[in-house]
Amino acid sequence: MKNNIKKNKSIELLAPAGSLEKMKYAFAYGADAVYFGVPDFSLRVRINKFSEQDILEAVDYAHKLGKKIYVTLNIYAHNSHLEKIEKHLKFLKKIKIDGIIASDPGIINLIKKYLPKVDIHLSTQANATNFEAVKFWKSLGVKRIILAREVTLKEIEEIAKKVKGIELEYFVHGAMCMSYSGRCILSKWMNGKSANLGDCTQPCRWGFSTNYELSTNVRIGKEEIKKMTIIDNQKRYEMNVEEDRQGTYFFNSYDLNLISHLEELIKAGISSMKIEGRAKSVYYVAVVTRAYRKVIDAIVETNCNASVRKIILEQKKELDNLVHRGYSTGFLLGQEPAHNFSGKLFGGEVEFVGETRGVEGKLNIMKIHNAVLKNDKIEAITPEKNISVKIKKIFNDQKKEISEAHGGHKKLYYFEFDKVLPEGSLIRRKLLGQDAKQGSAE
Repeated sequence: MKNNIKKNKSIELLAPAGSLEKMKYAFAYGADAVYFGVPDFSLRVRINKFSEQDILEAVDYAHKLGKKIYVTLNIYAHNSHLEKIEKHLKFLKKIKIDGIIASDPGIINLIKKYLPKVDIHLSTQANATNFEAVKFWKSLGVKRIILAREVTLKEIEEIAKKVKGIELEYFVHGAMCMSYSGRCILSKWMNGKSANLGDCTQPCRWGFSTNYELSTNVRIGKEEIKKMTIIDNQKRYEMNVEEDRQGTYFFNSYDLNLISHLEELIKAGISSMKIEGRAKSVYYVAVVTRAYRKVIDAIVETNCNASVRKIILEQKKELDNLVHRGYSTGFLLGQEPAHNFSGKLFGGEVEFVGETRGVEGKLNIMKIHNAVLKNDKIEAITPEKNISVKIKKIFNDQKKEISEAHGGHKKLYYFEFDKVLPEGSLIRRKLLGQDAKQGSAE
């Protein structure tokens, strides 16, 4: 059966880059573009290694590959930020970035002042949830709208039909926030009344008590879980929760995973698929980017739905192997998203071991993240496929043969595998028994 999508339709895969190294892995594993920003202005202060000098190097690297760079400038600024932002914009004016992601109208105004020719992408933080909002931002010169995560598939299709000549971007994978600043959905979730529609019941200010009469203790394996009911003091809201030794997790959402719905998103009018995770590892960036690249290419390049379904199933397994909070389709299909009250992690049946930094004769130069032993059977990940390999020999940085290698430091090791791996390969191994996390949730 045909999928009725125009062959070779241009669909951008946009990946996160928390450092130059992560950017290079994102491009190697299939990203068309990456997004990043300096810590002060990009809503990522922690685990963000980008400086202005790094941006210069990133732009040069990306453009040589025919790829794109989008700089995030998506804080909601106070007066004290503006002078530094103007200085940063003057710097960006000197280099050929492909777009700036912003949400604050004042910052957007400054972008138009200092970089009138650069494409402006409206951040998801601006919460564009309807076609009139999209028309408004388009009238102000915005080239692309990163739609709010709360927008459903039906609404995306309607926005695309009502507003022509603007690009639509949507998050397809990664962590989901319970709220952002004043854009809180606690009232909607707990009381059915939306703060974003002017109907906030302020549940953040409610007092809560435990109804111990309804509490029960349940043993799961060696762990005892307390199941109980939390009731607000005015008896307006009741919530069933579970508590273990670490406590309970009221606002812990599942992770977003839309790999099974990319074809629907393309048909609805999304032209850029965005992956969340600037603070994630190179392993996460590589595996997720490759998974979405393979599925997008299958959808666009083939008319056979059976082939697409096969690739989706293969790549879902890859995503299930990543440690995650349980997967959800978020708001896309119209239902309320799932919540992970236990705080448990899922997946993790394989462990990231290391990355290939170079090749020297028959040896691979390796950066190791988790301990690995001589003769271990592992799996190598490349942009194209997975390869089963065996570790024949391990040498330290002085090229002295050793029996094992450990992570946690900056030293490089030399590995002799039964086959030489290409630079940029990642290696992992399967975990057994209690080392593996609980199985994946859909």
